[in-house]
Amino acid sequence: MAGRCQIGQATGDKLRTARRHDNAHLDFIRSLPCIRCGNDIETEACHIRMADARIAKPITGVGIRPDDRFVLPMCGKHHREQHAAGNERQFWQVTSGLDPIIYALALHSVTGDFRAGTEIIQAALRLQR
Repeated sequence: MAGRCQIGQATGDKLRTARRHDNAHLDFIRSLPCIRCGNDIETEACHIRMADARIAKPITGVGIRPDDRFVLPMCGKHHREQHAAGNERQFWQVTSGLDPIIYALALHSVTGDFRAGTEIIQAALRLQR
């Protein structure tokens, strides 16, 4: 690709971008309440796998996790529902109406700031269907 630098490894004729891993951000996400129900006891870091052309986010499949900036706090129940749904985009649209990419990036922008993260989650809880 002319004019575009990518990091990663060659896989056939494609270049796979290396996944960005961020333990501090994952710990921050796990400290927040579930974005679907507000449960703050058993929060897990839920990776958003769906593609998003608005920000050139590629789809990631089974065995390939997306960057850790694309995570949301979810309780175990809602995290399992997200994985069981099959169509992730439809899961978010039908169950909550939330745009998971926007919320994941908003949380990434305030990582480490528990108060700001909690305010983002509270806003999401108020806006859900």
